[in-house]
Amino acid sequence: MIEITSSDAMQQFGEKLGHEVHGGDVIELIGDVGAGKTTLVKGIAKGMGVSDDVQSPSFTINRVYDAADGRVLSHYDFYRLSDPGIMATELHETMYRTDTITVIEWADAVERVLPEDRTTITISSPTETTRDVTIVASGPRSQRLVRQLG
Repeated sequence: MIEITSSDAMQQFGEKLGHEVHGGDVIELIGDVGAGKTTLVKGIAKGMGVSDDVQSPSFTINRVYDAADGRVLSHYDFYRLSDPGIMATELHETMYRTDTITVIEWADAVERVLPEDRTTITISSPTETTRDVTIVASGPRSQRLVRQLG
């Protein structure tokens, strides 16, 4: 578990993660509204070399960002969906692209299409200003990513 004490620290953690991800990596983010999931994704994007302003996809469901090195960050948010319908098919196709890093918030709606090998990051808020981050790797690809994070 990692203790994060500010939004800047959450973004810095995400940036470190963004330096280590490879195409095909799938990251599931779990946490309450306001826990810092989108702040973490902003850091991932920065670490990947994405120059666009990262925004929450709560209303659009998916936002895609191109990194300078050809990698793609595909950020999904299923908060507003109990049944993802065709979005589950799109997500399934995206997760297996070798140039794409897929980050999913509120993944309960698409649990059945998620790969077993994914990195699950849970963010809890023990106080107003601190966040506890727990990382679970569920297969060889995600274990590699966690090892690289140290």
